[in-house]
Amino acid sequence: MNPRIEEIPLAEFDLSLSGMRIMNPARILQVEKSMRLHGQLHPVVARVCAEGYQMIDGFKRYHVAEDLMMETLQCFVLEIDLSQAKVLLMSYNRSHQSMEAWEEAMVLQDLHKTHSLDQRSLARLTGHSRSWVSRRLSLIDKTDEKVSSEIMLGTLTSSHARALIKLPRGNQAGVARVIINCGLSSRQSDTLVDAFLKAEDEDQRRHILNYPEQILWNDPADSKEEPCDARLSLFGNELMQSTVNAIVGLQILLSRLDDHRIGMFNETEKVIIIPFIRKVSDYAEKLSEVTRELQIHKSKLEQ
Repeated sequence: MNPRIEEIPLAEFDLSLSGMRIMNPARILQVEKSMRLHGQLHPVVARVCAEGYQMIDGFKRYHVAEDLMMETLQCFVLEIDLSQAKVLLMSYNRSHQSMEAWEEAMVLQDLHKTHSLDQRSLARLTGHSRSWVSRRLSLIDKTDEKVSSEIMLGTLTSSHARALIKLPRGNQAGVARVIINCGLSSRQSDTLVDAFLKAEDEDQRRHILNYPEQILWNDPADSKEEPCDARLSLFGNELMQSTVNAIVGLQILLSRLDDHRIGMFNETEKVIIIPFIRKVSDYAEKLSEVTRELQIHKSKLEQ
């Protein structure tokens, strides 16, 4: 490959390979901020094809360029075939790890199905082991379609998917909904999935989905992260842990308050729930007052 650099009009780019990339809104925003300030710092990468120039790397830059009404993008142009382009799609993003495991899995699956490449060939082309290739392929094969859609939208990550594929396909969507609504980390998702698998009957599984905080609150793994500072007294450490517990509860509450289903509440639900939310708000105001008093006391001691 001897790439040449050209200025390519946006209309001449073929974006057909973008279906194997997750268009994460947060990452696009980062690229947009950079391009607004500095312009295009790095060329996109494309290959010559019948439709013009098939983009291999630089989809976020392309979408930002559209928003900024740019007419062209600087581009490394390659003379390679389609299968090579798909391998490069992974290679270009390997160094800075900007490609999720799910995206790598989609590329491998496409090479396997479209180009009839077995796992041995895929391992040789990508420079990874056969077990790495196998894990990536199974990630897609074992994932429910609804979960796959959420991953492509960026609401779930590849790490969430790894936890969810422990479940039968029919149970994945329900657990995924809880992960999204509660904004759970990958470790918390593992905890939730493990509890769901250990449930003895449908009633227990339903309870876990309705009250996930009860599982997460009692997660033994949390003990590794408990703030225990030798400089603090027993009461000081207890206060610190209470603070952490409050943060976890508030994170879950805020994620649920941000859920679109709140708009579907009937009047009875509003009458029951709103007083409790107001009480939380009242406690938050009291906490702010106590915090201000602590700050004033600290300032006096420093003086």
